[in-house]
Amino acid sequence: MEKIVKSVQLISPESMKKHRRSYDCDICRKSFPQKSNLVMHKRIHTGEKPYHCDICGKSFSQRIHLAGHKRIHTGEKPYHCDICGKSFSHNSILIKHKRIHTGEKPYHCDICGKSFSQSIHLTKHRRIHTGEKPYHCDICDKPFSENTALTKHSRVHSGEKPYHCDICGKSFSQNSVLTRHKHIHTGEKSYHCDICSKSFSDNSDLTKHKRTHTGEKPYHCDICGESFSHNSILTTHKRIHTGEKPYHCDICGKSFSANSGLAKHRRIHTGEKPYHCDVCGKSFSRNSTVITRKRTHTGEKPYHCDVCGKSFSNNSHLTKHKLIHTGEKQYNCDICGKSYYQNSSLTKHKLIHTGEKPHHCDICGKSFSQNFDLTHHKYIHTGERPYHCDICGKTFSQNSSLMKHKRIHTGEKPYHCDICGKSFSQDGNLMKHKYIHTGEKRHHCDICGKSFSESGTLTRHKSIHTGEKGKR
Repeated sequence: MEKIVKSVQLISPESMKKHRRSYDCDICRKSFPQKSNLVMHKRIHTGEKPYHCDICGKSFSQRIHLAGHKRIHTGEKPYHCDICGKSFSHNSILIKHKRIHTGEKPYHCDICGKSFSQSIHLTKHRRIHTGEKPYHCDICDKPFSENTALTKHSRVHSGEKPYHCDICGKSFSQNSVLTRHKHIHTGEKSYHCDICSKSFSDNSDLTKHKRTHTGEKPYHCDICGESFSHNSILTTHKRIHTGEKPYHCDICGKSFSANSGLAKHRRIHTGEKPYHCDVCGKSFSRNSTVITRKRTHTGEKPYHCDVCGKSFSNNSHLTKHKLIHTGEKQYNCDICGKSYYQNSSLTKHKLIHTGEKPHHCDICGKSFSQNFDLTHHKYIHTGERPYHCDICGKTFSQNSSLMKHKRIHTGEKPYHCDICGKSFSQDGNLMKHKYIHTGEKRHHCDICGKSFSESGTLTRHKSIHTGEKGKR
């Protein structure tokens, strides 16, 4: 009996564990309990993919991966969520999905403590702390922390747009952009702001929107320290420092730092105006122009200066206005040294030196250095006067003319002489007035050489020579 007990002890589980054979990889020395596991593992080193899809020809290192892939073609989704009923092609996707319901986040960052529902999300997150960017573009060598970001970036160079809208046929470089685009057709806005009740078609848009309430700016430029509410704005901002302009117009070759800038520019060539004002029916090449246009009709001015309280219909106008208070003019002309509050103003100014007039009227052929001037010029041909005085009903072709006109009703005189304190409703009138103090007489009679401080006085003077009766 004692011998039997001893023999049993010899084949105990502990003993079996000690004597169990393991299979070792001769490349990396990793061990496996079964030979089949080692065979599959070795394919990582060899790159062998013996399982081929008979539909599209794609190859896989494991049979199970091929089986999962084939469901893309068949549409089969055999794994079902017992909570919401949603179906999935892979069990691993179902497991991840269930964490939405349970709130389980089993993967924790050992640096900041943040938790994640998926291991891959933790891996990506850790790169924020380490700064690791292991994926490089083989065209421009730009590094990325995620392979998906590299794939998206590569399409900037290739122009590939593999995602197509089955409703209108429009193509996109990213699936997420296609998803957002489709909401235009469905009108679906399932994400609601719990602060102002505004609705959004995409959760990421809601997240970005909420930052307007909280003021959160979690993205920081490591060069100048400026903070931003959106990562995409930070990416575009960094190109100011690097000078990178990765988006190129295939018609004229002009380059842009942002894809949105290229898209807007292309409409100059195509003449496309996809955005329509539902009040007056006018079409525009930019959505932002439609929004601003609508405020012309409604009188809405949602942007307020926190220094003087003045309101504006456009955020860019508020930004320009604020520079009056700060006095900051950071953009300098390298030809004449003149300074400007805004880069766009400097760009326009430089056209004086170059003589370039890139904006052409398609009716009479007249050219302009600024698109703004072309737009107003076209009103001569169309007779359009889109700016209306809400007090007397008078109409104007330019918003600036309407603003000047309104001062007749309000009595506002915002332009002050810094010498005598006299106020004026228009900037031009203040300039004329200042000539009284300076004695400057810029308007010269080409007949007798006499000089005058105002052009109107010169016109009246010339009638002496011509015999015409000048207006009084």
